[in-house]
This record gives sequence, C-alpha cells and structure tokens, in this order.
Amino acid sequence: MSRRAVIFGAVLAAALAVTGCGPGESDSGGEGGDGGAESSAVDAALLGQVPTAKVSELAGAMGMWTTEKNFVKTDLKKISGYPLSGGKAEWEIPLGGEVCWSSPQATSEGLIAVLFRDDKDDPAVCTEVGLVDLDKGKLLWRKQGLDTYGGRQMFDEVTIGGGTVAAAGTGGSAGWTTGGKPLWSPASTDDEKCPAEGFAGEGEKLVAVRDCGDTDHPKLTLQTIDPATRAVKSAYAFEQGIEHAHVVSAEPLVVAVDDGDSPGGSGITAFLTIDDGAARGKPLATIGTKGGKYGKYDAECPSTNVTDCRQLAVDEKSGTLFLPTRDPGPGSAADNDVVAFDLKTGKKKGTVPGTAAGAMTPVGVDGGGKVVVYQDADIVGETGGAVWRIDPASYKKTKVMQNPGASYEMESRFETDRRTLFAGERLYLGADHVSEPSEVYKKKQPLAVVFGAK
Repeated sequence: MSRRAVIFGAVLAAALAVTGCGPGESDSGGEGGDGGAESSAVDAALLGQVPTAKVSELAGAMGMWTTEKNFVKTDLKKISGYPLSGGKAEWEIPLGGEVCWSSPQATSEGLIAVLFRDDKDDPAVCTEVGLVDLDKGKLLWRKQGLDTYGGRQMFDEVTIGGGTVAAAGTGGSAGWTTGGKPLWSPASTDDEKCPAEGFAGEGEKLVAVRDCGDTDHPKLTLQTIDPATRAVKSAYAFEQGIEHAHVVSAEPLVVAVDDGDSPGGSGITAFLTIDDGAARGKPLATIGTKGGKYGKYDAECPSTNVTDCRQLAVDEKSGTLFLPTRDPGPGSAADNDVVAFDLKTGKKKGTVPGTAAGAMTPVGVDGGGKVVVYQDADIVGETGGAVWRIDPASYKKTKVMQNPGASYEMESRFETDRRTLFAGERLYLGADHVSEPSEVYKKKQPLAVVFGAK
C-alpha cells in the first residue's frame, strides 16, 4: 500500500470519527517604516454577497477566481459566475457532485481544472475531472481516470500546466490535453514504481512530486517534466526525512517541505528554492520556519497535497518570498510583520512593520508588481479588515482599502477557511466549504463577499 493511501485512510478514519522573524535572525535589508501611508485608502462598502446553501454537513466548494467580466465561485455541486461588483449569478455550471479540488489560478486562456464527485455513480469519492472556461461560463469536458480493472480512479487534486490537465490520487495519476485528449492513465508503470504525490502547473510549466520510498521511509523527488510526454527535464531528490513537498511557485521554483514536525500544523518545515535549469536540480536557498511553539511564520500548506499553499506571496521579478510572521518584532505593538526573503540566498531582505489593527497576510502580487496584503478584521476593536500594497523595492506599505466596521464579525468568521482575491480594486473573500448553520452566531454567514468603493 502506498504511503499516500495510508495517510488518506488515517485522515478519513479521523473525519468519520469526528464528523516572525525571531530574535537572532540577521537583517540584511531595509525596513518599511512605521505605519505606512493610509491617507489614500478607500472607505469600502460591502457590495455583494453569495448566500450559503443549506446543508446538513460540511461540503466542499474549493475555488474562487475573477475574469474581466465575472467573479467566479464554486458552490454546492456547482460553479457560478457573478458580476464583478456582486449581484445575482449571470451563469451557472451544475456539476452533479461535491467539489473536491480545483486549480488555484486560471490559465492565461481563462481555464481552470476542477475535481468533483459523481452523485449518480459514487458520491463518496472524487473521480470526475473537468475543464472549465471561466470567460464563457462553460464546462468544456469531464473525464475519468480508469484503473487496471476498468473502474473509475479516485483523485486527490488537479492542476493545469503547459496545456496539460494533470490529476493525482492514491492509486495513480492521469493527464489530458486541454482539448480533452488522454495523455496517460493511472495504470502507468512509473506510477507503480514511483507514485505521483501530485502535480503543480503554471504557464507552460508542469512539475511533479514523486515518492519512490514506502510508508515508513518516503523518498521524494521533484521533477520538472514535459507536459505532453512526462519526459523528465530536471529532477531534484529531497533529503531523507522529508515526508511532504508542496510547490509554492513553479516559476521560480519554490517548494515548502515538511519533515513531519511542522510547527503549528502548518505543513511547512522550510522553504527551498531550486534551480531546475539543468538535468539535476540545484538547491539555491533554504528558509527555515521552526521557532517557538507555532513557528516563526503564519503561512500554510495542505498537509498531503502538492498545491494550494496560502498566506504568502512570491514576487518573480524581484526574486522575493514574502511571509507573515506569527509575532511582531521585539518592542512592536503590531499584531505581526511581513518579512521579505531573497530566493537566491535565503537571506532576509527587509521587514514591513505590521499594524495593531489586525494581522497582515500576503495574498499575491498585482499586475503592477506590488505585493497585496490583507489585514484581518479586528474583533476587539470592532473594525473591518483592510487591504495594503507593499513595494517590493522599498518595502514601504500603502493602505488601499478600509472595510466597514459593520463587517468585522463576518470577516473574522472567514479566517479558518478563507480564500482571498484582490482584483479591479475590489476585495473578494470566500470559503472553501459550505458549512451547516452556526449555533453560536445569529447572523447567517455568506459563502463569499465583495468589498469595494461605493
């Protein structure tokens, strides 16, 4: 039995049963100043809400994107496209089963891959892989991976890279062109010898994480592969003891590794940057995360999956990784800080001081090259969240948007299951699961919300 299968069994059994840069770290870069510019911030309003469907138990709804025309959100057994400023759905794609996984970013053509269940066949497992055109609001195709006995294969995650849709699961992997042509199946020989833990795609690039070890002694390898043939272009073997590897960025290649003792259950022991320009991958830098009870940084990766690490940002142009600390610097009254690391050396380049109004979390890089940061709502002060931009050259932060105080409770309830987007000067917050009604809060929690200028 594969190590992933053992892990999956343990997680499933549990589910059924239960239904900072710290002191001593050198600072080789500049500081971002004190409070940062706030005078230009927009006083935002709650523009729209996506209602939560009625369910009796938690259901998957992973995925949220924007296009030039729509804000798109996965929902209970469907994907819906809404006006960018909120309102009623303009289109809807019924899936006929619960959403299990989706590719975090859309391709330049507006395509995303989604993994979902088939209620008519077996509603308990994730077997259906679909390709969605977000611009057209259409499910272009749905496929299944067949095992050696002709049965449908269960998958754990899916991605798109270099025109290939790649899915991986407990018993193997499968791939298709974006046109729907099969490229490989779960019965492939290399999957039997070195099962694919998962794939990560970005632009024309496709990366695979494979395990050539066993349950007790994993032996992980990171491969940059040809998307069409799976020919290995570059390979990097992780050190013994690494149990999981999560691809934070495919270009540049940044990986979060877990040795089984990740602080605070973050799924991250360290970040590695790897040069995959040659047949043998070359490690460039290591950024450790251990320190204190919960670790130095507040970034997170899913425990066993290869993609979808959150609460961080990679700026390719400046070659920088931005991480939120769990605690502020010594003597600071802020909730936390944001720290910048050089991807080539692993050294700290600078610190962006936070604010006492709420913890700050990098969520991406905008079209202008600025790092976007979401500031949590302040429950104690009853103030809404905010959006900031960080200049990756000077580490100066500028407040872009302040959400209304009336939204603080609703915003705070997203924190444990939050997906965050900032596009077109609007902030989108969404949950990855449809949850049953709360017995604690009186107000019904939306599945997603939109904030922006009135």
